[in-house]
Amino acid sequence: MDLRIGIAQTSQIIELELDVETDRAALRKQIDETLSEDDGVLWIVDRKGKETAVPSSRISFVELSSVDPDRRIGFGA
Repeated sequence: MDLRIGIAQTSQIIELELDVETDRAALRKQIDETLSEDDGVLWIVDRKGKETAVPSSRISFVELSSVDPDRRIGFGA
């Protein structure tokens, strides 16, 4: 699953590739809870184990997309 987080008042976007076994519903709940708090911090762990923290006051948008297992790179039919 891919996660994109827009940072308020900048053109920066944090892009993370999460583990394929990430529970989408639990992640959405975590994001909702963090965004409901003025001083909340969203902690996300990517597929390589790197932890990223983003203050809720700086989040302008969050985009979740599933990773297409058939996505291919390069040429071929």
